[in-house]
Amino acid sequence: MTTSAASARLVATLTAPLDRDRDAAYPPSVLRWPDRRLLIQRGDFEAVAVDLDDPSAAQTRFPAPWPRRFGTFTVAPGGDLAVFAGVHSVRAVDPAGAVRWEVRHGCWEGGCRTLHESFDEYADSRSHLYADSGSAVFSADGSLVWAHVRGPVATAGPDPEALDEWLVIDAADGRVLGRADAETVAAGSEHVPHPDPAQMGLSVGEGQDGAPLLWGRWDGTELSVEHFGEEERILTSVSPTGEHFLTVAHDLDSLALHRVSDGAVVAEIEAADAVPRHPDADPDDFDADDVMWDYECGFVDKETAISSTDQDEEYGPVRHWLLDATGMRPAGQVTYPVPVSGTPTALGDGTWYTVSGSGDAVHLWALDS
Repeated sequence: MTTSAASARLVATLTAPLDRDRDAAYPPSVLRWPDRRLLIQRGDFEAVAVDLDDPSAAQTRFPAPWPRRFGTFTVAPGGDLAVFAGVHSVRAVDPAGAVRWEVRHGCWEGGCRTLHESFDEYADSRSHLYADSGSAVFSADGSLVWAHVRGPVATAGPDPEALDEWLVIDAADGRVLGRADAETVAAGSEHVPHPDPAQMGLSVGEGQDGAPLLWGRWDGTELSVEHFGEEERILTSVSPTGEHFLTVAHDLDSLALHRVSDGAVVAEIEAADAVPRHPDADPDDFDADDVMWDYECGFVDKETAISSTDQDEEYGPVRHWLLDATGMRPAGQVTYPVPVSGTPTALGDGTWYTVSGSGDAVHLWALDS
């Protein structure tokens, strides 16, 4: 069980562009592409992108087509186009608010069978406020948008249901280039980009029913999809080399390193074998013995991963852990010069970030050499 320490140094602190209260905004996050990093944030009325590698660059703001609760959003690597994955459509919007393109799909509200034409049709519907959701993301070169959407209603059987689809969309004009049955019924999903624009990982949450992990390959004509992990592993990160990906078990007891080529597990590490109980936990609290990984685990670089342990905040300061990603071996607990909150998100370029407890800033970190 690891007890060694690895020191982190603060690289930068980035102030959130939106005010959480005034703009009804979520905390900011960072998108990293092979040659660019963007700080992004979503409010009820607009989304914002900031180029992290050009401090003099102006913020890019995109008028939002619907409030933040009605879906997810992403931004192109060039920072010039935002895509909102909503309850009834995937919509691309430029900074002027013009709709570049839109792909409508089945409604994510479980009991609704309407192919909506606009958000106004369900804006006041309480059930649609708590609808399930899909997701969308740009490929590494920005030429494609991969989108997980609610598909058409299946009419066979006594209880028709809408099944999910996975789409490959031309980012320039919104043409659906490829389409595949995702074989999922999602409550939510998250794309995990691969350095190769023609590959993409997709992690789908189906609540207690499981966590399907899909791997997509686009050959320019057809979208082929494989299912990895027996619906029990959550995809968290793809290595900078594109050779491997990381997953966490649905029950959070283990982390695993997989080959991209076939999804096979190369190495695995159990939380119980790598992490001690929280030192500030009550000695009589036996629940503290059940140490679990968190949902966040990523590649700091091709050989190093970082993760955190779930439930830490119940007992005291959060704990982050470095792993030797080549064999999923413990490499030490991260020590910080100032207190941190939440989970670490690795960027694959030697850095990772944490979000301040108030959600108004992002802290970039690197290992102290």
